[in-house]
Amino acid sequence: MDLTEEKYPTEIHDYLSAFEKSVSSVDDMLKTMMSVSRSELLQKLDPLEQAKLDLVSAYTLNSMFWVYLATQGINPKEHPVKKELERIRTYMNRVKEITDKKKAAKLDKGAASRFLRNALYEPKPHSKSAKKTPVPAKKKKIN
Repeated sequence: MDLTEEKYPTEIHDYLSAFEKSVSSVDDMLKTMMSVSRSELLQKLDPLEQAKLDLVSAYTLNSMFWVYLATQGINPKEHPVKKELERIRTYMNRVKEITDKKKAAKLDKGAASRFLRNALYEPKPHSKSAKKTPVPAKKKKIN
């Protein structure tokens, strides 16, 4: 579809072009996702990845419904779909926290204590001029 042949204000040409590219991108992603059965796809993923896929799917469908409502002249901000999108975002944040915890570095307490002990250890200086003072021998008690 060539947008320049349509009759519309020229100020919105860039917006319409970007919208057309976005719709095309979504269409390509949907075709890719639909080419593999859901059960086959879920078998290949670990539980965390399955949760991510479910959340992205739900968010995408609700976002598309949001756009549909807007095209029908209904304010989506006053529709229950807004609460549903917020709920899904909450779960997405939880999954992100779990993923970040898995990626976080783990502390090896033994290695850390050895590192600190060795870093804080300062040997006494050995110099040739320093004389060792003899330690007096203890006297034995005779009963």
